[in-house]
Amino acid sequence: MALPAATLPEILAAAIFAVAVIHTFSTRFFAHLAHLQPRHAGLWHLLGEVEVVFGFWAFVLVASLFWLSGQDAAVGYLEGRNFTEPMFVFVVMVIAASRPIVTTVINVVRLLAALIPVRKVLAVYFLCLAVVPLLGSVITEPAAMTLAALMLRDRYFSQGLSNRLKYATLGMLFVNVSIGGTLTHFAAPPVLMVAAKWQWDTPFMIAHFGWKAAVAVFVNALVLTWLFRRELITKGSTDEATGRAPMPLTMAGVHLAFLFGVVVFAHHPVVFMGLFLFFLGFTEAYKAHQDRLILREGLLVAFFLAGLVVLGGMQQWWLQQALVGVEPTLLYFLATALTAVTDNAALTYLASLVEGVSPEFKYAIVAGAVTGGGLTFIANAPNPAGVAILKSSFDDESISPMGLFLAALPPTCVAIVAFQLL
Repeated sequence: MALPAATLPEILAAAIFAVAVIHTFSTRFFAHLAHLQPRHAGLWHLLGEVEVVFGFWAFVLVASLFWLSGQDAAVGYLEGRNFTEPMFVFVVMVIAASRPIVTTVINVVRLLAALIPVRKVLAVYFLCLAVVPLLGSVITEPAAMTLAALMLRDRYFSQGLSNRLKYATLGMLFVNVSIGGTLTHFAAPPVLMVAAKWQWDTPFMIAHFGWKAAVAVFVNALVLTWLFRRELITKGSTDEATGRAPMPLTMAGVHLAFLFGVVVFAHHPVVFMGLFLFFLGFTEAYKAHQDRLILREGLLVAFFLAGLVVLGGMQQWWLQQALVGVEPTLLYFLATALTAVTDNAALTYLASLVEGVSPEFKYAIVAGAVTGGGLTFIANAPNPAGVAILKSSFDDESISPMGLFLAALPPTCVAIVAFQLL
């Protein structure tokens, strides 16, 4: 089937998008250039930051639109984009990473770990990769990613784990968070894009997606914990020797209330940004119970996602055509592959624009989108949050996109089996 006629700006946007995708797989190259050419180290370090990639190329696209179409058209295009998701991810990431919430989740994980008849260091690791990602179905995937990444960083990644285990853990985390948010209709970005239009509610999600995802998440986490049990026992840690006083219940409760309010009003940026500003004032008033808020990391992630929104808005002309008329099983694998080079939320959004599709089409596109959500940095909106938190634990403070892809393949295959055969 022939592609619909595309305008020059759309063709240019597709080319720039392709370059941006290639750039995400080349960040280690730019980080290496910073050491070889110290005179321009600043520029190479900038281009080596994966969170900067899509924002940088979005700027190139907008500048091109100014040149090709004029100011009104370029500004009109930007104003027509919906930046709610980048703003939401930024807000929920900062709040979820606050000390009272992290401490609360750690305490819950410790209680659960005590119920598992294995060494505590193994139980905590398993819970970080199994229970916390599934918790994302309630507190949203970005919040779950932030909490799991922080616990893994402080208790395992900072203890001198091998690169093999670090990449295996990162790939597992990304895959499990991507599929773990499918127990509800409001937590996973690709589900959120279609739930209202296709009238999917939480019982529907549990019946068709959630229980399958839960099986895959637990199998993935169990297998990885068993395979690396010796290294985890030797190097892992479950406790923080901070000497701090216990977190007051009222302080934890207030922070959880802020998080709950932001999640409830996730589609209303005026409300959740107001709550966030209130949250900033509250943390300033009670500094004794706070660590440094991850504002820089959150802003970089938001910049990344905003760039993806700008670039992705002009890809419909070829993406939608690629999805129409494809057999459901083939569509599932096509969606999984396309997710790796696009954002899975953008993919399902474009699919929602296609009228008269079958239930099999809907299942295939969403299942494929969440299945492939762990393969690359850009595949799922929470992934950059995990990268921002964990990359300092890797060599040169950068994560190899190819290393992530290879590490995410085994748990992705488990997800494929769950969604296709169960």
